[in-house]
Amino acid sequence: MRAQRFPVMLFAAGFGTRMGALTAHQPKPLIRVAGKPLIDHALDLVRGHGAERIVANLHYLPEPLERHLAETGVILSHESPEILETGGGLRHALPLLGSGPVMTMNTDAVWAGPNPLDHIAALWNPEQMDALLLCIPKPQAIGHMGKGDFVIDGDLRAVRGPGAIYSGLQIIRTDLLHDIPKASFSLNLLWDKMLATGRLYATPYPGTWCDVGRPEGIKLAEAMLGWPDV
Repeated sequence: MRAQRFPVMLFAAGFGTRMGALTAHQPKPLIRVAGKPLIDHALDLVRGHGAERIVANLHYLPEPLERHLAETGVILSHESPEILETGGGLRHALPLLGSGPVMTMNTDAVWAGPNPLDHIAALWNPEQMDALLLCIPKPQAIGHMGKGDFVIDGDLRAVRGPGAIYSGLQIIRTDLLHDIPKASFSLNLLWDKMLATGRLYATPYPGTWCDVGRPEGIKLAEAMLGWPDV
C-alpha cells in the first residue's frame, strides 16, 4: 500500500543568528552546503517523497528566498510584521496547507540515509497519534551537542527527557492549533497538550543527520555526505 502523502511545511523564516556573519546578508536556508543551498537539500527529499503541496514560510530577508523559490512550485507564506515561531507560523499557513495532518520540516539540517519523509509516513497511525516526531539517536546526530529531547518507548510513545534528538521533521494534526490564543508561539505548546493525553509519538531515524545551525556544521555536513568526492 502506498504511504499517505501529506502537505509539507518548510520552516524558512528564522533569523539564523547562530550563523553569525553568514546570515548578515542572506537567510539561513540559502547557505550553501555541499554545493547547494540548505533549502534545496530539504526540497530534494520532499520531492523524492512525492509531496504534492509544499509551503515555505518567509520572514527574515525574504526577497532572496522568493527569487530562489520562484520557479519551484513552492507556495510562500509571508510572516509580517512579526515572526510567528513554529506554531504561529504553521497556523498562519493553514489556508495554504489544508485542514488535515501535515508534515513540517526544518531547513537547517542535512540527511544521509533513507528518505526521512518516507520513513515517517509509513509509521503514521491517526487512530493513536496526534503527532509523530522523527528523532535521531545521539550517535547518529552530527554537530548536535545537546542531551537529547525525547525518550521513546517500545510502542513509539514519546516523553520528554535526555534521549533521541528531535530532527525537525514530524507529522502533526493541526486542529489543536486553534486552541492557543497567542499569535506567536512554539509547537512545544502543542506537544505539551499531546503529551498530556498520551498521543505524542516519536520514531528513530536509521540513517545519519547533521545539524547545520552553526557555521561549523557546514564542514561536518559535507564530511558526512562525502563531499566533494561524491
